[in-house]
Amino acid sequence: MRKHFPLLMIILTCGSFGFASGQTRRTIIYDGIATEISESNGVENDLWITPADLNKATRFAIKPQGVCRDELCFPLPKNRKAEFISRRGQTTWFNLSEFARLIKQPFVSDQKNGIWYFGPRAAEQNSYLTSLEAPNFSLPGLNGKLHSLSEFRGKKVLLVTWASW
Repeated sequence: MRKHFPLLMIILTCGSFGFASGQTRRTIIYDGIATEISESNGVENDLWITPADLNKATRFAIKPQGVCRDELCFPLPKNRKAEFISRRGQTTWFNLSEFARLIKQPFVSDQKNGIWYFGPRAAEQNSYLTSLEAPNFSLPGLNGKLHSLSEFRGKKVLLVTWASW
């Protein structure tokens, strides 16, 4: 989440200049992609959206087995179904913020500007741990001879980097 914080601050800062007060636009940032949704039904600190907007913003769909996207599927607890799905009149609403809590996905909202940012799920945050092996690369040494990281496999290596930007 820390690596996404600067991006989020830029988005929220830009968003505060881009919206006139009183507008009810909602923007969901999910998987790093911003999607403007047609309507939402905010209740306190929750984001209720239509199933069509859920699919548009996140590519998730409500199915009998749960909330699914491709082969990924999260079953909704039967005793808490009303916390996730609600029907008001002819419209079905889905509580995206409660779903994020269920799957342990961090999120933050700027309700004044109608922006909701959903960070990576815990499983995605820790996916880099599946392989701690650094990719091979080659760089010239002080004498100009090329050295590859693979030459040092099994040895301790300290990499010092610097950038001017």
